[in-house]
Amino acid sequence: MVTTTTPQATESARADAQRARSARRRRRILGENPLGLLLSAPYLIFIAAIFAFPLGFAVWMSFHDYFFAAPGADVERQFVGFDNFIAVATDPAVQRSFLNVGIFLIINVPLTVVLALLLATALNRVVRGRLFLRVSFYVPYVTASVAVVGVWLFMFSQNGLVNQILGPLAPDPSWLINPSLAMPTIALFVTWKQLGFFILLYLAALQAVPQELYESAATDGAGAVRTFFSVTVPGVRPATLLVLLIATITGANLFTEPYLLTNGGGPNGASTSPVLLMYQKGIEQGNPDVAAAIGVILVILVLVFALIERRLVGGDES
Repeated sequence: MVTTTTPQATESARADAQRARSARRRRRILGENPLGLLLSAPYLIFIAAIFAFPLGFAVWMSFHDYFFAAPGADVERQFVGFDNFIAVATDPAVQRSFLNVGIFLIINVPLTVVLALLLATALNRVVRGRLFLRVSFYVPYVTASVAVVGVWLFMFSQNGLVNQILGPLAPDPSWLINPSLAMPTIALFVTWKQLGFFILLYLAALQAVPQELYESAATDGAGAVRTFFSVTVPGVRPATLLVLLIATITGANLFTEPYLLTNGGGPNGASTSPVLLMYQKGIEQGNPDVAAAIGVILVILVLVFALIERRLVGGDES
C-alpha cells in the first residue's frame, strides 16, 4: 500500500515542528512556568540594582584611576591595568587585614557549626520551655549590634566583669586592646550574636531527618553519641553546607563589630578587616579605586572558599 502525502499535510507538519521548536525555545528562556519568572522579576531587578551593578562597577573602578569628583563634573579616569591590585598586594595593612579575617574565620566558622548543631539537637529534644529557649537564643541575633556591643565592652574592658572573675589570670593588656586577643574576642562575640539564626536553620533541617533512622539506630543498640554521628550529622549535611557558606560570607564581610568594639580596627590594626579597610581607604582617605581592588580580591577569595566548602561538605549530593 502506497501512502501519498499532500502538500497541505507537509505544510502542516512543518508548522507543527516550528511551533514545537518555538515552544522548546521559550521553555529554555522562560522556564516551565513563565508566571514564576514574572513574579520573581521584582527580586531579580533588586538583585541586579543592589548587587550585580555595584559589583560590576567595582571591577571597573579597580582597573582605573578612579577618584571622587563633583556631581556632573566630566573628568577622565585613566585605565591603569593591575596597578591598584599591585598596590593592594604590597600594602602591609591590606595583608594584615586579610590575615585578621582569616583568624576570625578559623575561630568563628567551626565554632558556629559545632555549637549550632549541638544546641539545635538539644533543643529539638526539649519538651517543656522549647519556645522560650528558642526565642532566648534568637534574641541576640535580632538585637541591634550597638546595644549588645555596649554589654561586651562592659564585660571585656580592663575592669570588666570577665577580668574581675579571672582575677590574676586576666590578660594584660585586656581583651579588646590586646593585639593577640582582639580578633579572637570579636570572633567569639559574632559567634554568640549570630548563633540563634543558625540554630533555627538546623532545627528546620532536623525536622526532615526520618524518625525511622533513629528507631533503627536504637534497635541496633547505638548510643546517643553514635546516633548523633551516624544519623543526625549525615541527615543535616545540606544544612551544614548552608551554615558554612553563610558564616563564611558574613565573616568575610566583617565590619560593624571591629568598628564598634575596637574603635576602628585597633590596636594598631590587629582587628582591621578587609571591609573596614575598604571603608577607611575609599571613604576616609579618598582612594576608592584601591578600595575596589580590595573588594574584588575579597570576592574572589570568598568564592574559592565557598567552592572548597561545597566540595568537601556538600559534594554533588547537596
